[in-house]
Amino acid sequence: MDYEIFDLGDIGLQSGLTLASAKLAYKAYGTLAPAKDNVILYATRFSGRHYENEFLIGPGKALDPSKYFILIPNTFGNSLSSSPANTPAPQNKARFPTITYWDNVHAQRRLLRERFGIERLKLVLGWSMGAQMAYHWAALFPEEVERMGCICGSARTSRHNYVFLDGVKSALTADAAWNGGWYDAPPVVGLKAMAHVYAGWAFSQAFYRRRLYETLGYSSVEDFLIRYWEGSFLQRDANNMLSLVWTWQHGDISANDAYRGDFEKALRAIKARALVMPCRTDLYFPPEDNEYEASQLKDGELVVIDSDYGHMAAGDKDPADTGFIDQKLKELLAR
Repeated sequence: MDYEIFDLGDIGLQSGLTLASAKLAYKAYGTLAPAKDNVILYATRFSGRHYENEFLIGPGKALDPSKYFILIPNTFGNSLSSSPANTPAPQNKARFPTITYWDNVHAQRRLLRERFGIERLKLVLGWSMGAQMAYHWAALFPEEVERMGCICGSARTSRHNYVFLDGVKSALTADAAWNGGWYDAPPVVGLKAMAHVYAGWAFSQAFYRRRLYETLGYSSVEDFLIRYWEGSFLQRDANNMLSLVWTWQHGDISANDAYRGDFEKALRAIKARALVMPCRTDLYFPPEDNEYEASQLKDGELVVIDSDYGHMAAGDKDPADTGFIDQKLKELLAR
């Protein structure tokens, strides 16, 4: 096991329910400075685990472990932290409670404070759901976050994004084998259907038009759908992914007692130096949403990734995109 477990005990959730014996899986990279002023929190994406974040970490990169103490906490529902598939009865499978970003961020804050004595972050960042997590950190604890990096994400899940997610959820749950979440064997037909629906959104029209899947080692669209998409989704647990979809669909930095639905108030409360990086061709986190968010931030910079890889421009698929993101993070950390 290449990660640690932080036992949270029984935690109260934003929903009012309790998650019993909650566990937060995390991995640390680098050394914590004596002043504890070199901390970066790097949140995980939809169904991603800590090791799938590591492509941005390394000597000479923005996230250099020789300079920074980098913590990657795994999101609830991603199979390593508390999730439907690893939680014992009676909160297992379909009985796993709904989890918000608020729940995740408060658990992560406990990890920082109780295990490491960390009270301030030099940078919080992430891609996709990880970017939404970063936004929540900056809004919920504005005095504790110096910088924020939002890569292909948003402060609030848009209605169009919600509908996209409802489509992939419906594809999965239409499989009779799903059985309301009480399956004994994976609902393979539903997982494959979910993968095929997802494939049309994560990469852009231009990606398919230019046959860029060939640059990733796939000979045809069918080869790409089967080996990349089905191969990825068949490794995931259905209830885990549905838990994460719920979290994503209900993402909103103002949906809490601090802001009571006032989205603009929540954005204006963020004090962090913010780098907001949408991709020009992202189909569910379009630049237009981020343009509005950046206009409301005290210190927000909007930088568009000019890529045909769509949402996956942030996913280490093209060296040029990854290099561009790394350079912008270096500039953010140097400011």
